[in-house]
Amino acid sequence: MTRSSSDRPRRDWRPATQLVHGGTARSELGEMAEAMFLTQGFVYETAEAAEARFKGEAPGFIYSRFSNPTVAMFEERMRLLEGAGAARATASGMAAVLAALMCQLAAGDHVVAHRAMFSSCDYIVTELLPRFGVTSTLVDGTRIENWQAAMTPQTKVLFLETPTNPTLEIVDIAAVAEIAHAGGARLVVDNVFATPIFQKPLALGADVVIYSATKHIDGQGRCLGGVVLSDEAFVADHLHNFLRQTGPAMSPFNAWVLLKGLETLELRVERQARTAARIADRLAGHGKVSRVIYPGRADHPQAGIIARQMSGGSTLVTFEVADKAAAFRLSNALEIIKISNNLGDAKSILAHPATTTHQRLKPELRAEFGITEGMLRLSVGLEDADDLVEDLEIALEVV
Repeated sequence: MTRSSSDRPRRDWRPATQLVHGGTARSELGEMAEAMFLTQGFVYETAEAAEARFKGEAPGFIYSRFSNPTVAMFEERMRLLEGAGAARATASGMAAVLAALMCQLAAGDHVVAHRAMFSSCDYIVTELLPRFGVTSTLVDGTRIENWQAAMTPQTKVLFLETPTNPTLEIVDIAAVAEIAHAGGARLVVDNVFATPIFQKPLALGADVVIYSATKHIDGQGRCLGGVVLSDEAFVADHLHNFLRQTGPAMSPFNAWVLLKGLETLELRVERQARTAARIADRLAGHGKVSRVIYPGRADHPQAGIIARQMSGGSTLVTFEVADKAAAFRLSNALEIIKISNNLGDAKSILAHPATTTHQRLKPELRAEFGITEGMLRLSVGLEDADDLVEDLEIALEVV
């Protein structure tokens, strides 16, 4: 493959330009759109060339489970956007979470995690890792002193997502990173809700950043994907071989779709966040809504931290009505907003976390995390803001 002038390293390019041009590698045909290399393997000129490539003595692709030209373009574009040393794509967001943790942990190690995790992340930390001798402590991560109190000589990883799913709690990334590094541990941050547009965990001191590319990066509900970003040493020493040998590889087709999604990521996220802020304000003044949580509002409990570490609000709004029955009546009365468990889509989506995304958690745990029976999570899409407000207000009439 050849490289165009737009592919030469340009650290002064701004995010909008990187989202369109970053990482593009063109073949000798000079195609405008990124090429899709739907191939499992690659051909070598000679047996000697194959030997050299497998030994790492010559550059080039070997097998698409290891690396693929289209996937490599997606990884490089994400690396440039995030400001990371290296990136590796995975088949899904959960594959990225598992790889980022498992590749650096061994029996006897200890993990400290923010208790408000997505249920699948909770499964990995509290049920899967212990099978391999890795213990964990869950803390209320909004209180920095809890992280310090949970540290042990065996602690190797601190793990958090911020904003959290679905309660939109915020954790002070810089403060947690300082604690992690003082204890000889790494901080791993799931940044899917903030997106790389509104929050840069690596710049705040995090060591590893994870995305479910299924969400905002695709942005149109088409395919699965994940990505792990860190410095070159972490990827080379821990992540690369783990992915190569265990095989959670991203499909070249999915990588091509995600490259197209990245081109409009900034436009979509900024538009969705503006609409989400407007909806949050309207819901906050509604008599049938008991609580609204939105990272862009002054009444958010961690508004001060948000001002320091996020450049925008969120595309998500969480709000509460009286109970489960009221939440179901509202959901069923919506016309534009669809009931689904995805988020970051161009279409607005409503989920009832207690019975969907977080249903596997015990009721007492959901209560501890603040996930009530009347809580609803709204992922705001690209529809007209007035239409979405009217859809919600009409539905609220039946609550």
